[in-house]
Amino acid sequence: MKNCRGDVNISGLGLAPSETEKTQRYSSEIDGLRALAVIAVIVNHFSHDLLPSGHLGVDIFFVISGYVITSSLYNRPGTSLFDFILNFYSRRMRRLVPALVVFVVFTCIAICLFNNFPKDSIRTGVSALFGYSNIHLLLHAVNYFGEPAQLNVFTHTWSLGVEEQFYLIFPFAIWFSGFGRRSRIGSRNLALVIGSFSVLSLGLFIFWSESNPNFSFFLMPARFWELGAGAFVFLFLNKDKQGTINGSLGIYSIFLLIFILICLFVAADYSEYTTIAIVLLTSMLIATIRPRTLCQSILSHPSATYVGRISYSLYLWHWGVLALSRWTVGIHPWSVPIQLGLMFLLADASYRYVENPLRRAEWSIFPWRTIAYGGGTLVIAASLLLGLVKPFAKHLYAGTPPKMEAVGVETLVAPYSLPDPASTWHGEECILSDNSEVGKVIPIDKCTLGDFSNADRRILVLGNSFSAAFVPAFDQLVESDNYAVVLTSSWGASPGPDIDNHGSWDKANDYYWGQVAPSLIDSLRPGDAVFLVSDLANFSPPEEAASGENRLSQLENSFANLSGELYSRDIGLAVLDGLPFVREAMCDPSTASKQWFAPFGGPCRYYSKNETISRRSHLDKTLSSLQEQRDITVVDLMDEFCPGEICTYEAEDGQMLYRDISSHPSVEAARLSAPVIRTALMSIAYHPRAEMPASGQMR
Repeated sequence: MKNCRGDVNISGLGLAPSETEKTQRYSSEIDGLRALAVIAVIVNHFSHDLLPSGHLGVDIFFVISGYVITSSLYNRPGTSLFDFILNFYSRRMRRLVPALVVFVVFTCIAICLFNNFPKDSIRTGVSALFGYSNIHLLLHAVNYFGEPAQLNVFTHTWSLGVEEQFYLIFPFAIWFSGFGRRSRIGSRNLALVIGSFSVLSLGLFIFWSESNPNFSFFLMPARFWELGAGAFVFLFLNKDKQGTINGSLGIYSIFLLIFILICLFVAADYSEYTTIAIVLLTSMLIATIRPRTLCQSILSHPSATYVGRISYSLYLWHWGVLALSRWTVGIHPWSVPIQLGLMFLLADASYRYVENPLRRAEWSIFPWRTIAYGGGTLVIAASLLLGLVKPFAKHLYAGTPPKMEAVGVETLVAPYSLPDPASTWHGEECILSDNSEVGKVIPIDKCTLGDFSNADRRILVLGNSFSAAFVPAFDQLVESDNYAVVLTSSWGASPGPDIDNHGSWDKANDYYWGQVAPSLIDSLRPGDAVFLVSDLANFSPPEEAASGENRLSQLENSFANLSGELYSRDIGLAVLDGLPFVREAMCDPSTASKQWFAPFGGPCRYYSKNETISRRSHLDKTLSSLQEQRDITVVDLMDEFCPGEICTYEAEDGQMLYRDISSHPSVEAARLSAPVIRTALMSIAYHPRAEMPASGQMR
């Protein structure tokens, strides 16, 4: 391509720096555009408030990538499909793998120093090595804009996954269209293929933006049109070799640049529209920019081109620095210059000593060997990282784990015994852990604390995984009050029968409430009680919505109907009220403890007690209404789990209240709650049916 629009920069990845070819000269404005994109992303990741739509810098990268990869493949025609594809993937290996492997390995080791449970980050890192971190994050329901995503040191690699998946199909489209073989109608054929797929992709993007935003954000099919737009720009310019079409438009490129900047300041709520706008504007800018214009001078400034050249490494390392900062010192106005300096220092070192030398080096004269070397490096790196999950990560942790009787979600199934050896709760035998356990029989003799046959009173505890967490809360009821407590759980179960459940444990939920619970209730006597213990956070959403009201209505009907059924048998019903919303803090006990490397409190973000009570108010109103009608007894542990102005992981005496990142109460918290639970359950007096109000009947 001639210099009618500025020379073409050959690069295999929009995030990667330029690669000078003998047949083409370096295009400085493309690197300048990369610099704009990566700076926008970095500013947005420092603070969404500073540049609300700065994340659109990634969409700019996608357009650049589509443009430069089409240019690269066009200027490297092959004699056969086999050679064409092998040469393409060998170049990708040299360009992408070295910097990525170094970043992922060193960052994984670093996160193990500050996170006692780094499994999520490490597994995301492994998926990033093999180009599917976008799918991994989608499957784990990660919200890119949410707080938890900012603590995963590899969340940003989703965009590399999109591009690498694009590479799996695009070279074949280039070859079979004839474009890569310089066929006379190759450009037309490629335009038809890219156009067709881009229209479908844009349709998916728009549809999923409304129905499933995570799909539209993370999946390559919903992003194909952005890379396709860049490919179209190259096809357009390649046809217009003399610059007759866009020559007169070059003067207007500065306005396109201004409009791109404006889009970056638009509120993120409008990202469906700003994404489309930024892709169109970037495509038009690349197509119309001309030498010796104001826009070209700005984008070709030495500072801009330097940032553009290191943009791949800078994109990799900037998020690692920010995520690790959130785990340690945090992000403050005084820390920003230090963190920016560290980003550029690491990116520059990566570019100078890893990325650029290994990209230019000839790994082998045979492309297949280059691919094998790259693939082998990825496998070795992934094996090392998986070894960090178990057993080495614990030895790397630089903090001090809190002293707790049980830590981690796996401890929920551990057996629990009282001094009487005959009084043992057998853990797994009392739990439905997934849908495969439909039909499992829950044995009363293995799931009871106390003497079921001779107890003065029996309590049946039903619920999701939270009920298993409260097993240690009933010691005194059993040992001093001669109660027998039967405890069962079904992971992911609804808090009561006939409540919609479409989660991963839906069949187990239906079996639990349809067969297990009724069978256990049949074993109770008049004067006994049922205690429902579940996580009710889903019934107190952060924002009021019609769906939340419907859920509360289902909850109210479920509890009222169950109460009516139990009342007909002279059996009482108690319900645990909602606990603080600390799951949203995304903390584990070690992170929530005071650590030397997190002098300002670490990454945990808690609700205040007032905020918690306010958010729980609609649930409280529903439960209070049922209690006033004497349908249920409400057990409220707010003061035990939130003794101060802020609802943290710590009790007044410093003990940890939660055993894992999912906010399951700790053994210590269960025992701390025991007096309140004991008082509430003992207050459920025996009421002959004739004395009960009509509101307690089945509805």
